[in-house]
Amino acid sequence: MSATLSIPEEVLLLTLDDETGRPLGVPAQAVALALAGAALMELALAGRLDSDLDRMFLADPRPMGDALLDGVLAQIAAGPEGQDTRWWMGRLAGGAAAMRQVLLERLVGRGVLRRAEKRRFGFIPDRRYPKADGTAMNATRARLRAVLLEGEMPEARDSLMAGLCAATGLIALLLSEIEAEGAAARIAAVTGLEEMSRALLAETRDRLAAGH
Repeated sequence: MSATLSIPEEVLLLTLDDETGRPLGVPAQAVALALAGAALMELALAGRLDSDLDRMFLADPRPMGDALLDGVLAQIAAGPEGQDTRWWMGRLAGGAAAMRQVLLERLVGRGVLRRAEKRRFGFIPDRRYPKADGTAMNATRARLRAVLLEGEMPEARDSLMAGLCAATGLIALLLSEIEAEGAAARIAAVTGLEEMSRALLAETRDRLAAGH
């Protein structure tokens, strides 16, 4: 494995069981919004996107050299102007299944995951992606736990990641219920630092409440 994982890659890893490679018990809509939000966050950190109170806009149209992120960037460049971050999260979440598959295969190629295939009952395909190397996932968890439990000053990336986890329920994969209760004020403070985190939280709550 080489190079730092992107936010979408880290988010996807959080949603998989380490041993079985099966998705953990997080609502599919929440995972879709998490992946969409993660892609926007990565582009924002790279200076390709910016936002204000009313809209998200293209700050730099140059490709990133990442097929998945460049595809998102192209959608935004070709899309309607004047839409806010929440609108784009909802729009991109519709393509989250394809995004997830691209990320899975990429992580297999990088040696982070391995592909395990078999057939249930002799004919039903069953493909899983257990961890081949737990180093990356352990580093993500340790970094975010240090920010949320030990009071470390978060970088923008960690603030965005924490906000994404809090909004989508992935926080339960980082902290125990007791830890989360004790760190509630800290979680709120960290996740409120970035506008994109606040937008993701609002969009996720609304969509899950609406049941779609």
